Amino acid sequence: MNIVCLGGGPAGLYLAILMKKADPSHRVTIIERNRPTDTFGFGVVFSDKTLSHLRDEDAESYDAIERSFYHWDNIDIFYRDHVVRSCGHGFAGLGRQDLLRILQQRAIELGVEIVFEREIQSGDVDSYLDADLVVGSDGLNSVVRARFADTFAPQMDWRPNRFVWLGSTQPLPAFTFYFDENEHGLWRVHAYRYTQSAPPDEPQSTFIVECTAETFLRSGLDSADEDATVAYCEKLFAPRLSGHKLCKNRSLWRNFPTVRCGKWSHKNVVLLGDAVHTAHFSVGSGTKLAMEDAIALAKSLRGGRRDIRESLAEYEAERRPAVESLQRTAQTSLEWFEHSERFIDTEPWQFGFSLLTRSLRLTHENLRERDPNFIAEVNDHIALASERQTGIKVPRHPSPPPMFTPLRIRDLIVPNRVAVSPMCQYSAEDGMPSDWHMVHLGSRAIGGAGLVITEMTDVCREGRITLGCAGLYKPEHMPAWRRIVDFVHRHSEAKIGIQLAHAGRKAATCLPWQGNDRPLPESESWPIVGPSPIPWNEHSQIPREMTRRDMAALIADFEAATELADQAGFDLIELHMAHGYLLSSFISPLSNLRQDEYGGSLLNRMRFPLEVFQAVRAVWPEEKPISVRISAHDWAPGGLLPGDAVEVARMLKVAGVDVVDVSSGGTAPEGRPVYGRLYQTPFAEEIRLHVGITTMAVGNISSYSDVNSIIAAGRADLALLARAHLFDPYWTRHAAAEQNFAISWPDQYATVANYRPRFK
Repeated sequence: MNIVCLGGGPAGLYLAILMKKADPSHRVTIIERNRPTDTFGFGVVFSDKTLSHLRDEDAESYDAIERSFYHWDNIDIFYRDHVVRSCGHGFAGLGRQDLLRILQQRAIELGVEIVFEREIQSGDVDSYLDADLVVGSDGLNSVVRARFADTFAPQMDWRPNRFVWLGSTQPLPAFTFYFDENEHGLWRVHAYRYTQSAPPDEPQSTFIVECTAETFLRSGLDSADEDATVAYCEKLFAPRLSGHKLCKNRSLWRNFPTVRCGKWSHKNVVLLGDAVHTAHFSVGSGTKLAMEDAIALAKSLRGGRRDIRESLAEYEAERRPAVESLQRTAQTSLEWFEHSERFIDTEPWQFGFSLLTRSLRLTHENLRERDPNFIAEVNDHIALASERQTGIKVPRHPSPPPMFTPLRIRDLIVPNRVAVSPMCQYSAEDGMPSDWHMVHLGSRAIGGAGLVITEMTDVCREGRITLGCAGLYKPEHMPAWRRIVDFVHRHSEAKIGIQLAHAGRKAATCLPWQGNDRPLPESESWPIVGPSPIPWNEHSQIPREMTRRDMAALIADFEAATELADQAGFDLIELHMAHGYLLSSFISPLSNLRQDEYGGSLLNRMRFPLEVFQAVRAVWPEEKPISVRISAHDWAPGGLLPGDAVEVARMLKVAGVDVVDVSSGGTAPEGRPVYGRLYQTPFAEEIRLHVGITTMAVGNISSYSDVNSIIAAGRADLALLARAHLFDPYWTRHAAAEQNFAISWPDQYATVANYRPRFK
């Protein structure tokens, strides 16, 4: 093959090495705009895992890298006057110039032709298209990407924070984070040591300074040159630098762009590295991604296919999922740093744990394996906080995993932080719960969950989603629910709550397995209501706009259901103000177009939901808590945003709500949630930190390590699991067994307390 790499950074160099190594007859040429010794920035970072991949692909270049890097295991977080240290992380740093030198020498040794100091403009790309393969490895400002932008369909997400790459002569012993404040705001530093072949008075650590756009403007650095930036930062971080200097190398303040491309190849042209995707520097993955791209592309090219397009399609299909996964990780990480001010009042140990687990790649369990002493300290802090909050003695030495600490909400004490999320079962007749509900809820309570919440339970017959929905609108319903509540209380330590709701414009539909969101036949249906006459979808019945009389009648229904819930013995009530049901549809601007005092501003749209809550609170016993589930994000243009949800939660807190159950979506059919592991947890965290209210997190939570991480980092106070509990009613007990934590069993099952099954 005749291969031309336009761009001589790590991506192009490493691909050239791998292709020449695989077949010396390949003709590989690299065109690079800079001189061999030119580079911008300071050091690069590789994890131990990435280094192992490089060793497997080309031992010769790996050996040279290994001889040149500085290896460390610790992460040090300097916050307030504390240092939070975590061990066992395994990273290596080396000078970017040294990395380029190693890869250049290895490529030349294998017969790669490298042409330096040749500038390529977008119009010049065509002159190389007669090669078998043209590789756009020319970085963030790729001319190759620009030349075929219609095909590559690049998207650039410019993030709001400002940052600058500096170097320091200080030889830091660990990967180091500084969080320091001055009169202009909070400053973050990402710093790490690296080795290089330059004289010892040259920089020995990369020193990246980051701040919000507001802090940047207040500092006056928007008009500063490189020397002024260095002077400002040296003064700001003087106590950290211990007399060492900061150094510049095209150290210009900039915004980070997240780059994504719709396609990665065009005919015989393919993109690698920053030309096709970027990941925020807080996960240290730019060079890693570039070189792993080269590995994946080389494998596809070595697959023996005659058509280069097939090889490039295979490369993208194989590589894209891993890149997009890491970009999601990087997005979570960069958002943590964008909003670090949010965490500034947390305790140092929790601030540190939150930082370490910010991207979701590290969890409580990962950290326990790497640094058991650090996690033991975290668990001790959580146990002590729980003991103070509940007044219940929590064991120490060792302390329980965070998920097994109790929580007090008013007079209710939940024995652990795992809750069964409300899940519609569509198995009732005229709202009446059945034996199915007894088994469904009872088995999860025996399964160890600290809190079990019923499915959405409607306060009137017309408020049901389907004919199979549960209700609490007839006196006969109360004894049936009482039977379930008594079972839970008698045979488990779990507490049980009931979720009260009205379906609104989503009412009168078929059972899901008969056609999701499909309206009932006219013979079985009933008139439906909503804040505005807007149907759920084009096939749905048009709701009648509620009048003030309708609202008063519905408030009376909620009051009656609340009184029945108290008679049934429920420990907690949850009001459903999420997922596009009636109260939710008042809150969302997508479904509430009213022109009266119940529409328009967020304050007006919250008026009726708050009236319902206040009526329920007035008849619900003072000692019992009330939770409200909200949709924190409509995921649709013009809809509710997380910042709006903070204001919703603030209004709920002022009204007297005890817990906000933070979900999202379901409010409009055009909504497009961005799904992923723990994808809704950041909304719960934002509300908890900004509003200062107890929160429950829900959404793709499935592992006990994730639950421990949520609680330890302060992202929420309770974790709600749905599908995980459907799959395994005893999920909580299994989580306890895997963590060697003992929880009590019912007398009937006492013989299993010490049983540890072995699976092949």
